[in-house]
Amino acid sequence: MGVYPSGKGQTLRMLATMVGAYLGLLAAAAVMGSEFVQQDTSNILAAHKRQKRDWIWNQMHIDEEKNSTLPHYVGKIMSSVNRKNAKYLLKGDAAGKIFRVNEETGNVYAIERLDREKIAQYTLVALIVDKDTNKNLESPSSFTVKVHDINDNWPVFDRQLFNASVPEMSPSGTSITRVTAVDADDPTVVEHSLVMYQILKGGDKFSIDDSGTIFTKASNLDRETKDKYEIVVGTQDAQGLRGDSGTATVLVTLEDINDNFPIFTQSMYSFSVPEDISVGSSLGSLFVEDPDEPQNRMTKYSIVQGEYRDTFTIEMDPKRNQGIIKPTKPLDYERIKLYSFTVEATDPTINLRSLGTTPTKNIARVIISVLDVDEPPVFQQPFYHFKLLENQKKPLIGSVLARDPDGVRNSIGYSIRRTSDKGQFFRISKQGNIYNEKELDREVYPWYNLTVEAKELTSTGNPTGKETIVQVYIEVLDENDNAPEFVQPYDPRVCENTTPGQLVVQISAIDKDITPRDVKFRYSLGTADSNFTLTDNRDNTANITVKYGQFDRERVKVHFLPVVISDNGLPQLTSTNTLSVEVCKCNEYGEFTYCGEMAAQTGVSMQALVAIFLCILTIAVITLLIVLRRRLHKQAHSHGKSVPEIHEQLVTYDEEGGGEMDTTSYDVSVLNSVRQGAAPPPRSPDARPIYAQAQKSHWRQPSAHSPPGEMAAMIEVKKDEADHDGGGPPYDTLHIYGFEGSESIAESLSSLGTDSSDSDVDYDFLNDWGPRFKMLAELYGTDPQETLPY
Repeated sequence: MGVYPSGKGQTLRMLATMVGAYLGLLAAAAVMGSEFVQQDTSNILAAHKRQKRDWIWNQMHIDEEKNSTLPHYVGKIMSSVNRKNAKYLLKGDAAGKIFRVNEETGNVYAIERLDREKIAQYTLVALIVDKDTNKNLESPSSFTVKVHDINDNWPVFDRQLFNASVPEMSPSGTSITRVTAVDADDPTVVEHSLVMYQILKGGDKFSIDDSGTIFTKASNLDRETKDKYEIVVGTQDAQGLRGDSGTATVLVTLEDINDNFPIFTQSMYSFSVPEDISVGSSLGSLFVEDPDEPQNRMTKYSIVQGEYRDTFTIEMDPKRNQGIIKPTKPLDYERIKLYSFTVEATDPTINLRSLGTTPTKNIARVIISVLDVDEPPVFQQPFYHFKLLENQKKPLIGSVLARDPDGVRNSIGYSIRRTSDKGQFFRISKQGNIYNEKELDREVYPWYNLTVEAKELTSTGNPTGKETIVQVYIEVLDENDNAPEFVQPYDPRVCENTTPGQLVVQISAIDKDITPRDVKFRYSLGTADSNFTLTDNRDNTANITVKYGQFDRERVKVHFLPVVISDNGLPQLTSTNTLSVEVCKCNEYGEFTYCGEMAAQTGVSMQALVAIFLCILTIAVITLLIVLRRRLHKQAHSHGKSVPEIHEQLVTYDEEGGGEMDTTSYDVSVLNSVRQGAAPPPRSPDARPIYAQAQKSHWRQPSAHSPPGEMAAMIEVKKDEADHDGGGPPYDTLHIYGFEGSESIAESLSSLGTDSSDSDVDYDFLNDWGPRFKMLAELYGTDPQETLPY
């Protein structure tokens, strides 16, 4: 711990303090004397002007915190005016509150104890006035009362807690921070204001000087051992005065530096990874211990022994303080099953000056076991490029080859994805040979990009689900299979009264094949019997000029001129292109004034024909759909006829029968009257049709005396009338029955629509359908021996 100065040093310090105090008192006395002399001189000069009158008093001062009884005598003010009726007065902020004067004698007293640390001096104004009139007998004069300091304050720190920091392992004597204590006593008095510091706690590691600066005493402060220290600093003045607030606490934090090597947590690391792990993926982590803070961890991993430095890399993760092993190339179980190498962990940025000892556990052994997986086939090349001459079916374009990288060595099946060969121009064999099924045209598709799949097959030929694709690029090579043609459609015109040699048009050609730089097109006329001349310009263009001049537009309006164009390819190809030269009327300046419409001689292009055909086909399909829709609509209406649409007779009666077996519940004469032309019974105006009125009547037991077959005979009569009625519409008489009778096996039938009795259909098969169709069989069945009565 720090101690106060002692021995000779303390004696010297005390002597220096006393000498300083003595010199301070001499200086104060000199100042006071000087002030007194100056003030006295000034007053004397003023007295010469004022008949030698002046204020007379000694220098006034008083000690602070005097322990004697109040009031305390300060001094005496006097004037040369000596009158019995004169009195002394004081004015100023402190007059009457802190200081008072005896009116008769001029003695000044302090009526309160003074504290120099609050007010070091007071300024007062002295007056001498007449007792009766209170008029000034002398001009007022100001004077100062100084408060002398006593050592009544001890040093006090401006705060009780200080925070400081210093890098760990700093050299001895490194400055950390400075603390400050203040003594409120008069700084001109050495014994009163001198502040002395000492370390009360923590003196074994730290020290402090007279200015309050704290230094390191030891150079082995290690943050990893202890990162915080608490120092207690005390203070006192030269006379040893110390108070309760004369101590302060300093918290020193050691800042981390990179002074520790990383150390592996284990000597061997083992990992097992599948052989199809992606390049750059993490296969495991190496853990090290580094007591330094994360910002000072700059661990570097390296493979120091082994031949696999180009196969793996180790990256640092500073947040987790670990090294991540990643493969830099694909692993192959069939080639290498086990990797073993030594790794080292170092820190190139470590502070070697602060390093104590070099650790021995900064290397470790790494063993990586590769696991076998069922891998997809592998092609020998990343892509394939084949060339094929157009317009040929080549026996073999090229071959692709894939193999099973696993030890099983399964067979491989090849196929071309249909999406990449939509025209199905190519096929591939089981051995990976690619052929073209159709001749290829470079001018249509110069390149074909095929996607070939290689699928792994079992011994039975079934796919295992492992497959790989590769891109096959087939380049179609050009051959000279397109003849040259006009580069654009030409519309030449010539004046009727033109002169020989007049330029009609300049033509040029183009070839759809790949045109080499030295291509030469040759031009010639397909006929010699024309009024035109062709001149080959030898630059792949030609001029058409007038040979004789003077055309007769009334005789020929358009001249069709065949132009033969040939190239210099192998083989040489030639085409004939027709120029349609129109003869026009011109003015004297050679400007066209009238050109008639050219006859439609050129025909219609194939694209236009296809477009017209598609339009006609579309219209025909739409028309057919409309007709079918209307027909279906008519059929639906015909099957859903309402009762008012039936134009034949509707025999209406208000009684419902009980069915085929009930012939007594209604009056058959109503039906006969209609057949015989009798008028039907009158109906009331509000009568409704039977199909609106009819209600199912309660069943009544049929009479045993009702004649059988009467209803059937009546129906046959109605049918015969309808069949032989040539004036009526082709509708049968419709009779509606709401209830067919309780003994009818066919149950209720809402209506009966009968066909002509002359129909060729034989209804005898109804007898074979059972009891339910017995009545229909009797109605529609034919019996030559039976005659229907009328």
